[in-house]
Amino acid sequence: MPVIGLGTWQLLGDDCVQGVAHALSIGYTHIDTADAYGNHMQVAQGIKNSGVARENFFLTTKVWNSKHKNDDVLASGERFLTELGVEYIDLLLIHWPMRDVPVGETLKAMEMLKQKGIVRAIGVSNFNEHHIDDALASGVEIVNNQVEIRPQWNQKALREYAASKNISITAYSSLRGGDPDVELIRQLGEKYGKTPSQIILNWVTARGMITIPKSAHKERIEENFKSQEFEIEEADLAAIDALPQTGRSNIPSFNEFDY
Repeated sequence: MPVIGLGTWQLLGDDCVQGVAHALSIGYTHIDTADAYGNHMQVAQGIKNSGVARENFFLTTKVWNSKHKNDDVLASGERFLTELGVEYIDLLLIHWPMRDVPVGETLKAMEMLKQKGIVRAIGVSNFNEHHIDDALASGVEIVNNQVEIRPQWNQKALREYAASKNISITAYSSLRGGDPDVELIRQLGEKYGKTPSQIILNWVTARGMITIPKSAHKERIEENFKSQEFEIEEADLAAIDALPQTGRSNIPSFNEFDY
């Protein structure tokens, strides 16, 4: 799974088409989307416009909350292939933990999609430790958990727990919450001759996570990609780790973080 990808949350229309095409053309090999983003077809057009062969990029999408039942998952998988214009999905995630349908039912349906070759790997998103426990009880292999992570919400305990279960972490919203304006981040940007955003994205991947920053602007897409072209000293990484934690910023009304 490539360590940096283009996130497409809130990317719609031409912004999405052009953003995906540009990202792939400059060397990104990972595109992240979701059914709920409503941009599958624009992602597909961006892929087509890029001219990059299917085997040369990694594609992630997600099952939405109202589609957790067995039949809905199976239908979603077939529909995703059509909308995205691809023969398979590299990674399919449960977008949010929901109590309405047992997670085992959803995961076993996803496993059926994997057996059919529609999906190559299965994961989850926005899962805490207890959600992961419930998911693993299904017996389905889970390889990734996509969650909000940034310097001021580093979720260290969750990351360590996931690692103990051989589950990789994809960090989203790493540039939100005012983190690029934190004084330490700004100072490190000056030290390394990089932007605060590049410092944060480099910290994410240096700590063994995958990063999927979103942007509709070519310059920012390029800037984010270049975040992997330098190395931050361990002492500076540790200083970022030690920043005060301000808490989660992405808390939708339907969240079930605590069930």
